[in-house]
Amino acid sequence: MSIITDWTAEKAASLTKANLGFDHGLHERPMFNDEGLISLLDRYPRDKLGVFTMGHDPVDWQSWRRGSAGDLSGEELLRAAQEGRIWLNLRHANDYLPEYAALEEEIFAEKRAHAGIKTFKRDLGMLISSANAQVFYHLDVPLVSLWQLRGQKKVWVYPVAEPCVGAEQLERVVLKETAEQLAFRLDMDAEAEVFDLTPGKMVTWRQNAPHRIENGPMLNVSLSVEFMTPTALMRANVLYANGVMRKAGVRPRVQQAPHPTALAKIAFARAAKMSGMTKTFERSLPETFRLDGQRLSA
Repeated sequence: MSIITDWTAEKAASLTKANLGFDHGLHERPMFNDEGLISLLDRYPRDKLGVFTMGHDPVDWQSWRRGSAGDLSGEELLRAAQEGRIWLNLRHANDYLPEYAALEEEIFAEKRAHAGIKTFKRDLGMLISSANAQVFYHLDVPLVSLWQLRGQKKVWVYPVAEPCVGAEQLERVVLKETAEQLAFRLDMDAEAEVFDLTPGKMVTWRQNAPHRIENGPMLNVSLSVEFMTPTALMRANVLYANGVMRKAGVRPRVQQAPHPTALAKIAFARAAKMSGMTKTFERSLPETFRLDGQRLSA
């Protein structure tokens, strides 16, 4: 039986090319009940766990803070998410836990069977977050799908174009010279497509589409799946090459492969990465708080 229950020929053809909503049945699986989440939190590598808190103003992305879970048990971490204002990010759960590796294979086998897409660089992560928590306006380099398992959230997805995101902003994110967060104004919501996610709903969007998320007034549990396709990887390399070229005074454009210029840029990007001619860095937020039972300690 398919995980996604509303495949159509049109949706299969548009997957990775458009913003799409789907229905799925993952929320009915016991691995996502309280006992399953506690087991996940107990077994997931603690040094890989992302722990965050944030303010209430959707414009104030600088209120996004990184913390530490210390030695809290999985049960205590789940309680902190139920009663506090935190966002737990368990990236690459498929690399550490066998049931999540099996789920990754199941999801992508279905995408391949229905849409015929080849995928790699897969990251199947779990998001466990508090009532009314939010993720600020940002974009991702890979393709993304967000599967709602528990609770309700609203997702705003914006065009990959001005005024929502410019070419230079895209390039800086791909070059890792800046965080994925972008400057945001509330009037930009007029440009967005809005998805209301409840258990059994999934949304996927165009590569590099800016988006932001707000939880409803309850615990939220979601599956975040990032991946690349050959076309998506080529686009990322073109943007990388454009960023390097712009530093040299060129004003490049984004071409789609198999355009000859795009293919040349892909080769240039790979050579630039291998040669070390560009210095990239991962922006890492300092830890500014520690979870202590149900409280945040500075």
